[in-house]
Amino acid sequence: MAPLRYPQAMRALVIEQQAQAGKAASVFRVVEDHPEPEAPPPGWVLVRTEASALNHMDLWVAMNAVGFELTYPRVSGCDACGVVEQVGEGVDDAWLGRRVIFNAAIRQPDRVHPDDPTDEALAPAYELIGEHSDGAHRERFVAPAANLQDVGDADPIAAAAFGLVHLTAWGMVRKAELAPSQRVLITGVGGGVATALLGLVRHLGCPAAVTSRREWKLDRARDLGAALTILDEGQDWAREVRRWTGKRGVEAVFDSVGKAVLPQALASLARGGAFVTCGATSGPVGELHLGRVFWNQLRVLGSTMGSNDEFAQVCA
Repeated sequence: MAPLRYPQAMRALVIEQQAQAGKAASVFRVVEDHPEPEAPPPGWVLVRTEASALNHMDLWVAMNAVGFELTYPRVSGCDACGVVEQVGEGVDDAWLGRRVIFNAAIRQPDRVHPDDPTDEALAPAYELIGEHSDGAHRERFVAPAANLQDVGDADPIAAAAFGLVHLTAWGMVRKAELAPSQRVLITGVGGGVATALLGLVRHLGCPAAVTSRREWKLDRARDLGAALTILDEGQDWAREVRRWTGKRGVEAVFDSVGKAVLPQALASLARGGAFVTCGATSGPVGELHLGRVFWNQLRVLGSTMGSNDEFAQVCA
């Protein structure tokens, strides 16, 4: 089919320059004349954006805190919902007109090696749309067809906020290898991943304790089914968790807070339990009590987003 023709420019939310720590919001600006994306390459599609979602990754990109050097201006955005308007070579025309969300994690074809791990998230060529390349905070963006999930008549705003946080949460749950009825702890409830985790573990039949520094976030967590809510005011809240479990401790801690909660989180675990981390909003360098880790045979697991198979599972 003939390629669609668009105006030469579109609206986009642009990060104009690198932000100082704590001032990321000051460098975002809506522009009306951002260049349109190129036609989708083979295996990719062009999506007309209906809604895009903000998360912590946008702040890390704005502050150049992603582990490699970024250039500016740039467009972030790892989550969006939209309608497929054009397909690249090799992509089924049946995608045209379908409302989709996407897994922002990709592998660049020119960097794939035969010895790469089968888990896409462990491959050296692993990159993120909205971090390594321009993302979805614009009127149109491109993504691999293999990374899409059809969301039908779903609310575009709700669908836009679903992808990255639920994929990340599902990857964490899978790594913890939970069984139904096992008790878990989720730190920093109220954030996107933590809220997604609460829904997923409840769906699996696992009672959940949650922490937050905000009472209103705990109120919301109770509405979503949290069995124990703890207002984190710097107290020894691991004692509360262990009382709740009959002194046994929880089978898994799911954390995205990092430094501020690490000692308490580890102290909350049962012997053989899993500490699963996907982020560190309070700081990445924390105090780890190795004696507790080896004596209690704890598992310390990192988790970053997930594969397209996991994306399909969590969207099902």
